[in-house]
Amino acid sequence: MYLALFVILLHCASLKAQDNVFTINKVELTVPSNKVNNGESIQLTCTVDISKSVSFQMQHTFLFYKDDRLLYNITSLRVKERYKIFPARFADSGNYKCTVEANRKTKSSSDLEVQVKGLSQPKLTALKTEVTEGDVVSLRCEEPDEKPPFIFVFSKLLPNEQQQVKRKQELNTNFTTAEFPVEVGDLILRFQCTAKVNSAVYSETSEPSNVTLVTVVEQFSNPKLTVRSPRNITEGDRIDIECSTVVAQERPIEILIQKDKRILSSAQKPRVTYSAIATMENNGNYTCKVELGSVSKTSSLNVVVAELFAKPILTSSSTEVDENESLSLWCHINDYINDSSKANFSIIKRPPENGTLLKTSSNFTIKAQVNDSGSYVCRAKIKGITKESDPVRITVYAPVSNPDLSVDNSFTEVVLGKTLLLRCQSMFGTPPINYTLFRGNRRIHTITVFNNTYAEFKDIQTKFDDLGEYICEASNCHSHAKRRSQGLNITVIAPVRNVSLGSYPPAEVENGEEIVFFCSVSEGSLPVNFSIFKQNEQTPFFYESKMETKVLWRKILTKQDTGKYFCEASNRASRAVRSNLLNVKVILASWQKGLIAAIVLVLIALAACGFWWYLRKKEKDKHPTMEMSGSTAAMNSTNQKLVSGQNNDGEFYSGSAYIEDGENHVKATDENKAPVKKGTDTVYSEIRKANNDSGEHRHSRIEGSPDST
Repeated sequence: MYLALFVILLHCASLKAQDNVFTINKVELTVPSNKVNNGESIQLTCTVDISKSVSFQMQHTFLFYKDDRLLYNITSLRVKERYKIFPARFADSGNYKCTVEANRKTKSSSDLEVQVKGLSQPKLTALKTEVTEGDVVSLRCEEPDEKPPFIFVFSKLLPNEQQQVKRKQELNTNFTTAEFPVEVGDLILRFQCTAKVNSAVYSETSEPSNVTLVTVVEQFSNPKLTVRSPRNITEGDRIDIECSTVVAQERPIEILIQKDKRILSSAQKPRVTYSAIATMENNGNYTCKVELGSVSKTSSLNVVVAELFAKPILTSSSTEVDENESLSLWCHINDYINDSSKANFSIIKRPPENGTLLKTSSNFTIKAQVNDSGSYVCRAKIKGITKESDPVRITVYAPVSNPDLSVDNSFTEVVLGKTLLLRCQSMFGTPPINYTLFRGNRRIHTITVFNNTYAEFKDIQTKFDDLGEYICEASNCHSHAKRRSQGLNITVIAPVRNVSLGSYPPAEVENGEEIVFFCSVSEGSLPVNFSIFKQNEQTPFFYESKMETKVLWRKILTKQDTGKYFCEASNRASRAVRSNLLNVKVILASWQKGLIAAIVLVLIALAACGFWWYLRKKEKDKHPTMEMSGSTAAMNSTNQKLVSGQNNDGEFYSGSAYIEDGENHVKATDENKAPVKKGTDTVYSEIRKANNDSGEHRHSRIEGSPDST
């Protein structure tokens, strides 16, 4: 029974679960505005749209995200939930999203971008509101309601509406500090700061912070510079310049007076004085400076000193004086309102640097010598004021001596086209000395020498008509006439050019005959050295130095003289210049050719005779051989009976080695008969004929005749 009840309850629960079916159609996230000002609120509303099979209660979990980071979640039976951010800050800008979860089903809304505009005002504080000159002001700027990173900008507000700015970046904190030095003249300092935040899309800058005031306390006052002297200061008057300051506390200050970066007086107390007899050098601007640590203050004063008398003027009779002539100097003062005779004059010569006193007077006259050359000044002294004139340069000239003209290398020859170095020097005479070089009557160049040395001239000889006597002329500022050197003759020599070698006969020469070599140059100074060489040989065949531009050389040639020849020519102006190569061929003489031809003919004749004798001898050697090939009976028959055979040419027996002439003399047939052609064939044919004729008897005579062959 209980089992049946449990099955019924289980079935009912299954039927109810099948009836509670749902699906999440949509999740939507909304805000009143996507752009919100800093300090306002952001109202996020998440709404879910669900479809159900039947009406039933269901819990939903709402999850609010910013940039995929969970901000807030809530579980309720409602289909709409809100999340409020107040006050909104720049850090709240970003992408928001809402996700709804119900019975293991999840759905999210689309991303919603919200932008918070502006930053909250930062807070600026000063660590000390009262500082002294030379200290620093420490400031702190904080953005308590915002999140880093920040860029803080500190501003020192200046009276002329300008700003002195410092920037600091903070990545992890919402505050930073900065320091500003207190400068001279600062009394009340005003500071502000702003904060700036950068995002991936845009940046925002806050409003300026509150203005923070800092008071500066002076350590000492600005210095006061005064002159205690007559109202109109004139040279010779006494002047007293005083500088003073007021110190707030007893501190080790330093005070000084300076002019043109030169310190005139200084003291370690609030007052300092400088005193002097006024001169024109005291004209100018004076500065008083007070220093305490890193703080310094200055003040300036201009002092004007009237001139008591003008600078004296030194006049000379001449600035360039001949030796042993009179030199006069006068010293005077222009526009002096009082009696200039009250002035004390002195004339001084330099060097040395301090000068040598020549005379305590306004004029000076001497008989000038060379060592009197130098700078002269005049000094005038009135009422303790001494002034010096501008220097006057006096040069006493000794006359130049006759110059000496010489060649740099001591040779009086120069190669055409080369540079000739000439030196000219006067052993006596006051520099500067002008040296002028002449060739003949033509001036070449002028050189001024400012010390006791020589002048060096360079002259290039380009053609033979440049020949002429060189003369050097020396002069200085002495009034006497110019001096000239003795004449110097220079020989111009030209190097050899265009060496050529020829011969006669030109190419081929018979052995034992004479050849004439002729070597010449197109130009060159005499004498010319000629050498004739055979190629690849170091020693010349011929050498001669001649006062001509060509040379002839005769030589009997042999076969060993065949080869290539060249000529070298040189003179004092140049090294050896080589000519073209000349090809010489030595051939046989006519009688040598005839002798060789005769010898060749004799050799040919001897060879022919030898060859003929060889053939005859060979033919004689063949006849005994044929006779031995016959039978013994035939040989006997032949020996017993001679058969005559006659033709128009006379008797001829081929079977015998002899022929009988008309006088019955027996002679060898080979002595008068020409060599037999085809001797071997004839012998064999005779043998065959003899065999055919022996049909009736075995032994027969072997006859040979011209017809048998």
